[in-house]
Amino acid sequence: MTQAEIKLCSLLLQEHFGEIVEKIGTHLIKTGSQPLRVIANDTGMSLDQVKKALCVLIQHNLVTYQLQKRGFVEYEASCSRVLRILRYPRYIYTAKTLYSDMGELIVEELLLNGKMTMSVVVRKVVNRLTETMEDGKTMDYGEVSNTFVRLADTHFIQRCPMAPETTETLDAPPPPVPTLVVNEKDMYVVPNLNLIGKGKRRRSFDDEDNGEHKAKRQKQDADSKEPPPDDGIYWQTNIDRFHQHFRDQAIVSAVANRMDQIFRSLPAGYNIVKQILDQYLTLLADDPLEFVGKSGDSGGGMYVINLHKALATLATATLESIVQERFGSRCARIFRLLLRKKHLEQKQVEDFAMIPAKEAKDMLYKMLSENFVSLQEIPKTPDHAPSRTFYLYAVNTLSSARMLLHWCYKSVANLIERRQYETKENKRLLEKSQRVEAILASMQATGAEEMQLQEIEEMITAPERQQLENLKRNVNKIDASENQVDETIFVLESYIESTVKKL
Repeated sequence: MTQAEIKLCSLLLQEHFGEIVEKIGTHLIKTGSQPLRVIANDTGMSLDQVKKALCVLIQHNLVTYQLQKRGFVEYEASCSRVLRILRYPRYIYTAKTLYSDMGELIVEELLLNGKMTMSVVVRKVVNRLTETMEDGKTMDYGEVSNTFVRLADTHFIQRCPMAPETTETLDAPPPPVPTLVVNEKDMYVVPNLNLIGKGKRRRSFDDEDNGEHKAKRQKQDADSKEPPPDDGIYWQTNIDRFHQHFRDQAIVSAVANRMDQIFRSLPAGYNIVKQILDQYLTLLADDPLEFVGKSGDSGGGMYVINLHKALATLATATLESIVQERFGSRCARIFRLLLRKKHLEQKQVEDFAMIPAKEAKDMLYKMLSENFVSLQEIPKTPDHAPSRTFYLYAVNTLSSARMLLHWCYKSVANLIERRQYETKENKRLLEKSQRVEAILASMQATGAEEMQLQEIEEMITAPERQQLENLKRNVNKIDASENQVDETIFVLESYIESTVKKL
C-alpha cells in the first residue's frame, strides 16, 4: 500500500463521512487490524466516538471485524474497498443506463446507506420519484419493486450476510461477535413482499406548523407499527458485478473500434446465418489482438474470449497513449516497437524505428529515466566489461502499469483537494446562494407573486452570479476529470489483478 493510496483513502473518507470517521478509517488503513481500546488510545478519541465511527465503516463494508484466539475483537479497514467510493457515480450511472431512473435511485440509496431492506429502499425511491412528478401524479410501489427484482436477478444487488437463527438458552452467554453467513442459493432471492401503494409528497410548511399534532402522529405510528415482512433481510450493491459489466463493455468497445466498418454490415438482432457467423468468428479468431481464440475443429470448433489478453491489450494501449502525450509520437513508436519485439539493442531500435542514432539514444534514456523502459545487461564474459556486454531495452508492462496506477491515485487526490479549495474559497457565496434558494422555494410553495420572487432573486448580484457560474463550471470539470482518471484506474487495476493471478 502506497502513500498515494492512503492519502486518497483519507480524502474520500473525509469527504463522504466527516473528520471523525476519516481519522479512525485512515488509522486502521495505516496500522492494520487493531482492537477497540488500542484504536481509541492511538487516535486520542473517546470509546463512544470510536464505536460510532466503526459502526459507520462496518455499515458501508469498509471495515471488517474478527474474533482473535485471545478473546478480543480486532477491526481491519479495506483500502481497496475505500477506493471504490471514487467509482460510486459510475455505478449509479450504469444502473440508470440499464434500468432507468428507478434503477439509478435504488443503487444510489444502497450506496449512500450501505445496507438496507427492500421495503425501505422501495418506499424511499417511490417517494423521491413522486416528488419529481407533476401535481396529481404519483409513483406506484409495484414498478419500483419490479426494478429491484430485476437488479437482483442480474446480480447487481445482493443480500448481505446475516446471523443464523439460533435457540438461545439462559445459561449460554451470547458470542463476543456475531457470525454472519449467507447461503449462496439465497443471495439473489428477493423476499415475496406485497408492496402496494403510491408515493407520498413532503408536506408543506403550513401542515407542519403544529408541533404537538406532529409528535402525537409520530407516537401513534410508532405504537401501531409492525415489523415489515423482510425485517432482517438486508441488501447491498454487488460491486464485483458492476466491475464485470465495465470490463465486458471495455472489451466490446475495443473490438468495435477496431472492426467498426466490418461489423456495420451485420444484420440487426441475432438472426445471423451460420455461414456468415462462421466468417465473423474466423475474422475475430485471426485478429492479431487475440481477444477471441479457437480450440479444436470438431463441430466447427470452440470459440473462447481470452480475458487476460484483452485486459493486457487495453492496459498497453493506455500506456502507449501516455507515452505519446508525455514524450511525443517518435517515443511512442519506439515504445510500441519494444512491446512487439520484447528485447532490442539500441542499434536495433534505431534501424527498426528508422530514427537517427542520437535521437533514438535520447528518447530511450528519457523513457528509461521515468521507468517506462527497462535496461537489461547480458555479459559475454564474467568480468562484465562494457565492450563484451549486450544492453537490451525492454518494456515491463506490469511494473509500468503499477507506476501509472500510482500516478492516477495522486492525480485524483490532487483533484479532490482542488475541489475542496474551490468550495472553501467560495463558501460565503455558496451559503448565501443556498439561503436565497430556500427562501424562493418557501415563497413559491405559499403562492408568492412574481414581483416578490424577483426581489428575492436580486439579492444575489450580477458579479456574484458570474462567480457562481465559474465555480460550477470548474467543479464540473474536476468531477469529469475524476471520472476519466477512474476509468484508467479500472483498466490498470483489472490488468494487474489478472496478471498477478496468472503468475
